[in-house]
Amino acid sequence: MTRPAGHRDGAGARRSAVVLLSGGLDSAVTAAWLRREGFDVHALSFDYGQRHSVELQAAARVAKQVGVVEHVVQRIDLRAFGGSALTSDIAVPKDRSPDQMAGSIPVTYVPARNTIFLAFALAFAEVRGAFDLGIGVNAIDYSGYPDCRPEFIAAFERVANLATRAGVESGHIRLHTPLQQLSKAQIVRLGRELGVDLSLTISCYDPSADGVPCGRCDACELRARGFAEAG
Repeated sequence: MTRPAGHRDGAGARRSAVVLLSGGLDSAVTAAWLRREGFDVHALSFDYGQRHSVELQAAARVAKQVGVVEHVVQRIDLRAFGGSALTSDIAVPKDRSPDQMAGSIPVTYVPARNTIFLAFALAFAEVRGAFDLGIGVNAIDYSGYPDCRPEFIAAFERVANLATRAGVESGHIRLHTPLQQLSKAQIVRLGRELGVDLSLTISCYDPSADGVPCGRCDACELRARGFAEAG
């Protein structure tokens, strides 16, 4: 596979980055953005007991299309804790208006999910010699999750540099959030610009057993609106 010249450190070596890859629109575009920036990308996905585990098939498709160096699927069981419509037998909200989505943290919030995932990604990155992490969080068109806010990302980046040998001894660990201030329509346009096959992704919280999106959950509504606004 032909690769771009890429990010290089002072010694001329290529640089690596770890991306959290769910199989959804945002993570796919983030992975492609890191590739465009010249990183060798290592993708990390999670089989965490989510009801929409079909997203892992999408993640595998995206990883292949984007051209990551490796794709690791880590298994953890967050159903042991529950507390979310994605990890327990709680109904996924449907047909909510934008005002309802913005009103409170929904039951699809998985307690501390991004904190858990980023902690794994940080360990993975340290082993792979990577100082860069990518996550497709967004603070514009999103469902009100507290672990998508810029304040959380900044705080975790500080923790990453305090809590690892790589951060203390070797350099500054950075969290890249290229979609943080983009609308869903802007994310769709960026995905097109980066050459991502967006049809490979799935965003639905409550798909059928064979992976057909429900079209009515918050994630489906936001995605549909983004594609419509992007033309």
